[in-house]
Amino acid sequence: MPGPGTPRPDDVVDQPAEVQFEAFLDEHRAALAACLDGLSEEQVRVRLVPSRTTLLGLVKHAAFVERVWFGEAVTGRSRAELGIEAGPDESFVLHEDDTIAGVREAHRRACEDSRRAVAGLGLDDVLPGNRRGPLPLRWVYLHVLRELAQHCGHADVLREQLLDGRAG
Repeated sequence: MPGPGTPRPDDVVDQPAEVQFEAFLDEHRAALAACLDGLSEEQVRVRLVPSRTTLLGLVKHAAFVERVWFGEAVTGRSRAELGIEAGPDESFVLHEDDTIAGVREAHRRACEDSRRAVAGLGLDDVLPGNRRGPLPLRWVYLHVLRELAQHCGHADVLREQLLDGRAG
């Protein structure tokens, strides 16, 4: 999942902040995508909590997050133009044709598009934004990192429940 040549967080301690942000984002992107490893199509769709949250839904939602924050907020394109759901709740909805392979690929493409969207931008560059209005890239990075970290935690708990208490 990390882009070509993307370093790990431990490798960027003395690097510029932009490099550090990208390393931490890529680590969390990869961890979330890996939550589907070794599971069946049925397992990744199991709802273990009252909400729509499933492992497959988390990765599908993460692709939506990438499109919102690096597509909409960075480029100023609308959600309709980007071909994504109007709101976050809908991004968890699984359709019959959503598969592990398809959702992984959509997530991978969204992450690649995100990297391209910010190439050449600085952390203090102000982006067109979304409904919040203009935002600095630094804020977008922090927001996405917070969201990915939260969803990685959700995925860890769901996998543990699916695997009968075994970490994995």
